[in-house]
Amino acid sequence: MKKLMLVRHAKSGWDIPDLTDFERPLNHRGEETAPEMAQRLLNKGIVPQYIVSSPAERAKATAQIFADTFKLAGPEYDMAIYEANTSALLSVVNKLPDEYNYIALFGHNPGISDLVYYLTDKMYEMPTCAVVVIHFNAVSWQYISDSTGTIEYYDYPKNV
Repeated sequence: MKKLMLVRHAKSGWDIPDLTDFERPLNHRGEETAPEMAQRLLNKGIVPQYIVSSPAERAKATAQIFADTFKLAGPEYDMAIYEANTSALLSVVNKLPDEYNYIALFGHNPGISDLVYYLTDKMYEMPTCAVVVIHFNAVSWQYISDSTGTIEYYDYPKNV
């Protein structure tokens, strides 16, 4: 059985001139909500084995905060997650390492929200730093596809 935690990066800002979208850092609210959400998950025992993230600064920072809170190795980064649509994200999921049964993927909207809907047939709002955990009756990540998942957990910061 496989579990996929999908996390939308924490709140970022546009207040630094001359930064590209890729370089945008977390803003003050994002720096507060990411540790809050990670700790909330840790307190409930909702901890993945492995983390993969978009390499965009705001996603990297969010994933690193979660990794530190969970005491996991640093996240792996995959450029295919940045600005990815459902098809691109599904390709990333299907190539995840099978030695891990519970993986967290940190990315961006609208891709993350669209992937949740694609995998579960359930529409969930994914505000910044929202988390959804999806369970699959599959022995390999390559078998994850349309409508194969069941949502086990959903939460988001209440101050978004």
